[in-house]
Amino acid sequence: MNDVAAAAGVALKTVSRVVNGEPGVNAATARRVQAAIERLGYRRNDSARILRRGRTASIGLVIEDVADAFYSTLNRAVEDAALHHGYLLFTGSSREDSARERDLVLAFCARRVDGLIIVPAGTDHGYLKPEFDAGIKAVFADRPPGPGCEADTVLCDNAGGARAGTAHLIAHGHRRVAFLGDAPTIFTATERLRGYREALAAAGLPYDEGLVVMGPPDPARMRADLTRLLTASDPPTALLTGNGRTTVETLRALAALTDSADATGGLALVGFDDFELADLLGITVVAQDPARLGRTAADLLFMRLSGDDGPISKIELATRLVPRGSGERPPLRGRTAG
Repeated sequence: MNDVAAAAGVALKTVSRVVNGEPGVNAATARRVQAAIERLGYRRNDSARILRRGRTASIGLVIEDVADAFYSTLNRAVEDAALHHGYLLFTGSSREDSARERDLVLAFCARRVDGLIIVPAGTDHGYLKPEFDAGIKAVFADRPPGPGCEADTVLCDNAGGARAGTAHLIAHGHRRVAFLGDAPTIFTATERLRGYREALAAAGLPYDEGLVVMGPPDPARMRADLTRLLTASDPPTALLTGNGRTTVETLRALAALTDSADATGGLALVGFDDFELADLLGITVVAQDPARLGRTAADLLFMRLSGDDGPISKIELATRLVPRGSGERPPLRGRTAG
């Protein structure tokens, strides 16, 4: 910076003002300083500047799986926010393993990140207390923290979305609606099951455990479960699938089991989460907005990093039903509608 000041014939403070975008420098002088910066190849040392303030200008993000479209979109939104604030983002995938979540979070803390955004795999977050005491800020996204851990949280309306999707199928004449959800240990899966049950109750329909399948979207397991459902004496006429991966595996299984050119084998289907090609396949979905989820979580985190110490925020983002054809068809002939 001293070399730039000498080359431009100005004071060191003037160079500092130009580099940091501060007011008080006339346009001609600023152009002279910029020309000297370009000629000398000067680069501002943000790391040194931030470290002098006791910060590292980095944040950590722990998600379920960076390869999953929902979480990759969330990741991108957080990364964009981090870059906007001049921060570096570290990302890790927990793979639904609570021990791996803990290891990733503590590894980020050991590297002195200023804050964390966590999609939790577990429900015990007592390990974060020493980090909170040390000044680390954290926001939980998509799922809440475990009992006793108070932190800003951003969720989607999982129960409301599943309730709307189920009610949509019921409104089109279906009385036997099956729910295919993710593992019951996952918060979002249990919330979507709750919404499904609430829609049945609101319509005066009984809850039938035989129509509910919960578990990771393993292709072999799902094909076996769908075979059982579709060959039952009173099979479902409609399906509510609990997330994007489950919807895709359901469509693959139906294609193999029904030998039909129709993507859903003629069954009515509403999927929770939008996914690539869903519009071309005509799949009705309950859409979340993972980019908005990521942006909202990042905004909360940077608000805390800027010194806001107000009350804990708990935000729930709305979902929306997107009709595309698969959820609007009536019960198949030969299947009972009630």
